[in-house]
Amino acid sequence: MSFKKFINEANEAVKFSLKKLDIKNEAFNLTEPTRDEFGDLSCNIAFLLTKELQKSPQVIASMLVEQYHQFHNETYSNQSYISSVVAHESGYINFQANLALISKEVISHILKNDVSRMDIGKGKKVIIEHTSVNPNKALHVGHLRNVAIGDTMYRILRDTNHDVKVLNYVDDSGLQVADILVGFLFLKFPVTPPNHNIKFDTYCGNEVYVKVNELYEKDPTLVEKRKSLLKQLEEGDPQINSFASEITSKVLKDQLRTCWRMKARYDLLNFESHILISRLWKKTFEIMRNENIIIKETEGENAGCWVFGSDVEGTKIIVRSDGTATYIAKDIPYALLKVGTLEDQFKYQVFLKQWDNTTLWSSTTDDLKETNQPNFFPAIESITVIDNRQTRLQKIIKEILNKFESNSNRYMHLGYGPVLLSNRTAKDLGMESDDQKSVQMSGRKGVFVDADFVLDTLYRKAKEETIKRNPEITGKDLERTSEEIAISAMRYSLIKNDLEMELKFDMIDSLSLDGNSGPYLQYAYARCCRLIDKSKTNSFSGDASILTDPIEYRLIKHLSKYAISIEDTINNMEPKLIALYAYELATMFNLFYEKLPILKESDAEISRARISLVEAIRKILKTFISFVGITPLERM
Repeated sequence: MSFKKFINEANEAVKFSLKKLDIKNEAFNLTEPTRDEFGDLSCNIAFLLTKELQKSPQVIASMLVEQYHQFHNETYSNQSYISSVVAHESGYINFQANLALISKEVISHILKNDVSRMDIGKGKKVIIEHTSVNPNKALHVGHLRNVAIGDTMYRILRDTNHDVKVLNYVDDSGLQVADILVGFLFLKFPVTPPNHNIKFDTYCGNEVYVKVNELYEKDPTLVEKRKSLLKQLEEGDPQINSFASEITSKVLKDQLRTCWRMKARYDLLNFESHILISRLWKKTFEIMRNENIIIKETEGENAGCWVFGSDVEGTKIIVRSDGTATYIAKDIPYALLKVGTLEDQFKYQVFLKQWDNTTLWSSTTDDLKETNQPNFFPAIESITVIDNRQTRLQKIIKEILNKFESNSNRYMHLGYGPVLLSNRTAKDLGMESDDQKSVQMSGRKGVFVDADFVLDTLYRKAKEETIKRNPEITGKDLERTSEEIAISAMRYSLIKNDLEMELKFDMIDSLSLDGNSGPYLQYAYARCCRLIDKSKTNSFSGDASILTDPIEYRLIKHLSKYAISIEDTINNMEPKLIALYAYELATMFNLFYEKLPILKESDAEISRARISLVEAIRKILKTFISFVGITPLERM
């Protein structure tokens, strides 16, 4: 897009000047100034040359700028994206963009093209694994951050021509599944929830799982029963595995309904039990043992265990002394499968049709006769979305991948901080907060809020507000609008901050139409739609180069950077950049809407140009909020 061309031209201009003055090409930076009077780009090259040239930054900057005119005449005499270059007294070189050219080019491009598609990936195959919640409970708000991050990156990569496969890893053979099996098999919890209004995943997590963990301290024999069940699960005991499969499948389907409500979708469910039963884990273990990647301890606290000696993280148990695999052990063959070190030995069958009518497949150990099998592995790049508490384990996995002579750079951990509830949100949801500023959740302690309950609460609040603002929206339209606002509030609040930081979720802030929220973006989009509808415009041919107000200038400049924002999001794997761009665009548009006449502008030519600008804003807003998984609403 035009702003990128402006950056490239400024970069070439500096290099040209350095060459003309016979100065070594230093690694300079071009950055956007915080104040308009400093232009659209500033270069720091003069500061980097003071020691070499024994001159002040201002003098060096002036020397370089003197060469610019020759550069312009030789290279960009007909059409330049730079309108002026100034050596500022501070020593920075400031570039001013050619607004008329950029305005005309960027608005025309947006209006004539499908801006929701870019060819960045060139068809590169990427695997994203996200969600992967243990199938023993309902999702809570913390899990939804994983879903929102993973699905947002999927949408961005999909729409930039990456061949993306989304995986959901189902840990159906771990300790937490053994916990609920203890409840059903030994404590005789009924398999059907006594309260038929409670989802099965909620019943398993809130009732069975929490109460079983409370009873472990009172009855140590239950811990031994859990160990026995865990070993039977890993060894593939037919009766236990069949019952476990029945329970986890019911939990999983309820979990998926929550994820689908969030507009997430998947390509494949990989069951951990299938990795254990297949030769995949056995082959991985044999290679690690034979290559001395893992060794068997013969003494000390880890006697009888197979361990990996990490250069960075120290000793990590891979297989316990009783022969059961640890949490990380089961992740190793899965990682090797993703990057292609191990060959895919699984068969796949259709699990369910999803909300968007796509097929969700699952791994199976059944001997299927069908030969038309989908291809999921391997990928050029594999992304695992999992919270920062797993950073140490993910580092060990990458270290082990290197031992297999795999390209560990193809395996990436996309980590994020935990979700806390603000004090007022915790109180609103019926939790005890003890007047703390925020409340941290814990599934094992039973301190959490089901994701469905939060979404339902957001829905009710959105519905109340919609009725107040737009009483003409009724019936199914009211229900749909309220649900879309609720999903928007949740998804946007979960990705708008730095990934590594803790996120404090606040329901009131997430629903605000005046702040940095999903509904705020939807409202800006709806406002664009209303303006275009009232204008009765069928074709947008206004000349944006005649728009010269500073408010318009900032808007057009921001529009010209939409492609840069998408590229930066992909390069940094940072979904908040998409959210930030959309929020800034919505804020600039609202200022434009409030300060400048659009439909009531007396100059017909300027009015047409402003309507064309509104349509360009609408298209970019639609693209960016769709990346976030938010449905654009024409009325709200």
